[in-house]
Amino acid sequence: MSRLVNKTALITGGTSGIGLETAKQFIAEGARVAVTGSSAKSVEFARAELDASAFVIEADAGNLAVQATVAEAVRNELGALDILFVNAGVAEFGPLEGWTEAGFDKSIAINVKGPFFLIQALLPIFSKNASIVLNTSINAHIGMPNSTVYSLTKGALLTLAKTLSGELIGRGIRVNAVSPGPIMTPLYGKLGMSEADSKAMATQIQSQIPVGRFGDVSEVAKTVLFLASDEARYIVGSELIIDGGMSNL
Repeated sequence: MSRLVNKTALITGGTSGIGLETAKQFIAEGARVAVTGSSAKSVEFARAELDASAFVIEADAGNLAVQATVAEAVRNELGALDILFVNAGVAEFGPLEGWTEAGFDKSIAINVKGPFFLIQALLPIFSKNASIVLNTSINAHIGMPNSTVYSLTKGALLTLAKTLSGELIGRGIRVNAVSPGPIMTPLYGKLGMSEADSKAMATQIQSQIPVGRFGDVSEVAKTVLFLASDEARYIVGSELIIDGGMSNL
């Protein structure tokens, strides 16, 4: 396959789950790829998984100063950038009364502030036919209890996809979004729940998905690949929902 031959790509949060699978598919399609991860352990894992096929950067997605450092590293390694997949994020859930300012600020920083200023830092190196894909969520559309902060961050990203699409198209940069529903990723193991509670939550969520199962990371990655490729060059400011029909209920 050769849909991304001679293209360069940066994937944030590319050391596990959707990001790692997308990196593998981009590489298989001929792209030169850089990925970021939030810890030394995740970076080491990704380097082993991707071998020498990707440039792996340890970076805190919520640290404003780090975004310029990532942009400079990408410029030095890849030169011009053709594709950005903003995938790094945090999902923390809880009732309204349980939220603290620190927890709120953490979600905003990682899911919204960091991505915004990373895109700003990358502006000088985007090619004239570049594609940005933002990973949002169906939580921006549905009223799921205990998801207030997570949902508002994903809603902000979805709005950003629409507004930046209008602002950046004159530079030749297309901006779009993918909004996954429940996907089987390591995310569900990071919610601090017991195994029994985690299984009960998964069963409850699965009962709300018309196709009767969680999505696979490859299904999201293939959609991102399409939006990143020249096959989607007439798609601007759009959202592709990947949720097995869940948000249609």
